Amino acid sequence: MIHSPSGSPMSYRVFSRRDLDRIPQFQRLSREEIIGTRAVSAVLPFRVNNYVVDHLIRWEDVPNDPIYQLTFPQREMLESDDFDIMSRLVEGDAPDREVAEAAREIQMRLNPHPAGQLEHNVPYVDGEPLHGVQHKYRETVLFFPSQGQTCHAYCTYCFRWAQFVGVEELKFASREAESLKAYLMEHPEVTDVLFTGGDPLVMKTRVLRRYIEALLEVDHLETIRIGTKATAYWPYRFLTDSDSEDLLALFRQVRDSGRHLALMSHYSHPRELEPPVARLAVERIHATGAVVRCQAPLVRHVNDRSEIWADLWRQQVNLGAVPYYMFVERDTGPRNYFEVPLARAFKIFQSAVRQISGLARTVRGPSMSANPGKVVVDGVADIAGERVFVLRLLQARDPEWTGRPFFARWDPTATWFDDLQPAFGDKEFFFEPDLLAMQGQSSTV
Repeated sequence: MIHSPSGSPMSYRVFSRRDLDRIPQFQRLSREEIIGTRAVSAVLPFRVNNYVVDHLIRWEDVPNDPIYQLTFPQREMLESDDFDIMSRLVEGDAPDREVAEAAREIQMRLNPHPAGQLEHNVPYVDGEPLHGVQHKYRETVLFFPSQGQTCHAYCTYCFRWAQFVGVEELKFASREAESLKAYLMEHPEVTDVLFTGGDPLVMKTRVLRRYIEALLEVDHLETIRIGTKATAYWPYRFLTDSDSEDLLALFRQVRDSGRHLALMSHYSHPRELEPPVARLAVERIHATGAVVRCQAPLVRHVNDRSEIWADLWRQQVNLGAVPYYMFVERDTGPRNYFEVPLARAFKIFQSAVRQISGLARTVRGPSMSANPGKVVVDGVADIAGERVFVLRLLQARDPEWTGRPFFARWDPTATWFDDLQPAFGDKEFFFEPDLLAMQGQSSTV
């Protein structure tokens, strides 16, 4: 039996907003901190588990502890007027419906689905939307299994927060493995399927198996990816859960079929890799032939220092995992609390890369998953007397755009792609006319 870091057997226990009183460490915090968490968690999703609470958070450093910031909502995540409204309702024991109505009004102002996810990423079959599926890039389809639309614990920065606040029309989900398979059969250009959510690994293996085995019947499918935070937030998923061995057997089955299997593991801070159980989980995954690729956004209050990223990437390489992406925090949810200016993000990335060996320089970033595609900031340069951001599309809605460099005016305050303007007097970026055309819009230029 594999035990917890303290030596006792570990069973999964989850704490939601209504369970805050059951967390002894939380009850020792200041009244202001407790009220702040209660109020904000009525608007933004909150879910944490006993492993995170007992073994990742250093409570003596709260509220500045990075894992606490990563998992417990903070009052500054809401605008001051919104926070005042929610705190009055929560402290006054207002009826649940009144609290929910006030929360919903705030949520709808937080850009719940950025970058055209609802408008432009959902494919159609026979004129009907294929719910639970996104197809933005030619080779890759994203699949949101309905049973995987939660997580072992929620990240406060999560750009998919709208999945978890109970608004059905804001969710991506599908119960139809066969409909996904049928869509793939009609699209031989698709070589990769990414299971995402939420976290697909909250599902029991028998459920995940139904989805995956259907995909193994698609001959042109080369890669199955699983986006997960389980490796950081609940490594026992791969060790001692009742169906852990079955899960690892499923991984081996995918590899035996000749496909590549990649776990797209979200590690936001080096501490998530420190517990022996977390490291053992990665070893067990690798033993099946699967690959662990690591990604996370750069977020203020959590990991906005180059030394943190350099340490994170070194630890990942030491475990045989592959540093993959440093993302820019998306323009959704409590972005004002977490966002970092692009100029600073590039400096952090550049400084971190300089501290690591070539083996860790597989990482790409800082990258923005924007409407046209994944835009990476390759550098800052002075060209023809103008200071500019050097940009490139790592992935794009039109594959012809991929890899082509382009330039934006220097703006030290810009935090997202939509804040940028074309450089050198251009009125639009090179892809904009085609992007507008494919999305049925007219250029105003």
